[in-house]
Amino acid sequence: LTLIEMIVVMSFLALFVLIAQADLFGTLRRSTFHAQVQDFISAMQLAASGAAETGRRYEMIVDLTDQRYLLREITGSNLAKVYDEEIIVNGQFGENCRVSYVEFDDAKYTNEGEAKFRVGHAGWMYAGKIVFLDESEQAHTVAVSRLTPIIQLIDGDPELMRPKAKDEVSSF
Repeated sequence: LTLIEMIVVMSFLALFVLIAQADLFGTLRRSTFHAQVQDFISAMQLAASGAAETGRRYEMIVDLTDQRYLLREITGSNLAKVYDEEIIVNGQFGENCRVSYVEFDDAKYTNEGEAKFRVGHAGWMYAGKIVFLDESEQAHTVAVSRLTPIIQLIDGDPELMRPKAKDEVSSF
């Protein structure tokens, strides 16, 4: 009887350890996703604050094909060429944090290639959203606004606000 009791207790302990281990790994994966997105947001905020303080221009390039991002200071007139001395941050997204698509407020959309966000002393040149998928394919959106230098992370994939066309404006 004592041997059976001991086997039951050991089984319960093994079950609790298994549950705790699964919960710990899930927490670590979620924190890794949030850490990667937070690094990306920090780079964008660095560009916005640097542009506001110094008057220089910066560009955040999001490469959806390679799942990478690059922050650079624009020093020349050739915007297509990135020089090594211009690179400030060069990061990569991991397996549990990937960019699904980028949408700008002028209705341009891409889910491949590069998307570029430029910022100068007056703020972001384009507003838009960068939609990330975590390890469980849940959407999270990084929102960029022309009106404020604040870059924010929003759970889900909200609709992007766009200005109304001239024919949609109602008269009072």
